[in-house]
Amino acid sequence: MRVQLEHIYAQHPASPQDGAFSLQDISLSIQSGEHIALIGPSGSGKTTLLQVIAAALKPQSGIVRLDDLNPWNLSVGKLQEFRSQLFYAPQIPPLPPRQRVITALSASRLPELSLLESLANLIYPQFARDGFEVLSAFDLEDKLWQRVDRLSGGERQRVGLAKVLMSHAGLWLVDEPLSALDPKRSKQAIQTLIAEAHKRRVTLIVTLHQVDVATQEFPRVIGLQNGRLAFDQSAQSITPTQLRELYAQNQHELTHLINEDEVLSQVKPSCASESGLTS
Repeated sequence: MRVQLEHIYAQHPASPQDGAFSLQDISLSIQSGEHIALIGPSGSGKTTLLQVIAAALKPQSGIVRLDDLNPWNLSVGKLQEFRSQLFYAPQIPPLPPRQRVITALSASRLPELSLLESLANLIYPQFARDGFEVLSAFDLEDKLWQRVDRLSGGERQRVGLAKVLMSHAGLWLVDEPLSALDPKRSKQAIQTLIAEAHKRRVTLIVTLHQVDVATQEFPRVIGLQNGRLAFDQSAQSITPTQLRELYAQNQHELTHLINEDEVLSQVKPSCASESGLTS
């Protein structure tokens, strides 16, 4: 799915109505099948940007186009139908504690089911085989029939990522998917997500606090600061100076993860060549 944003101004729902915009004059063009990391300090607008792209938050001004369609020109019913073509995964996965993992995974397929089929799925899950496969990608296949409240925080976050893989959407929007994972699990999870997106030719946009993961694993990185676009370029072309400036008021968010002078030395050379971008 293609994404086009033109001069977007938007306000996070939790922000004061008379406060500054969470996003200010954001213009982006993302081609179908691209894989992009969004980085920036806390409060920079990353989550708000995902919600705008997901057609979950209407901007105060500006134009959103998804596959050349402005979702806000649709009727309520058509907008709901259109949203089934994309998948938004919040930082905290919406997993009811008493629900079984397979039932939580099946929720990703609800847009494809009739009301009767949805009700039947609560009693007898129809996607157990698919659920087993996506859980296997995150080493969680033994959790298929467990209740969510018996999972650890890291396991719940990986189940949230497995829900992404269960989706048949053409656009995946994933917010901070690694916050509860250790470095080994983080690497496995993000590489699995990217590999599946590449296999299915899905457009993938992920917000990350892990600058090293963003620059190593993604060909294109977008930096946000105070609701504005700080840079949009290939991972290989990002300099330590740009990172220091991006996190100037939040240096601890950068340095507690990795020395910023080492970030570029760890970037995969293949990332820039895959993106076709230059500095």
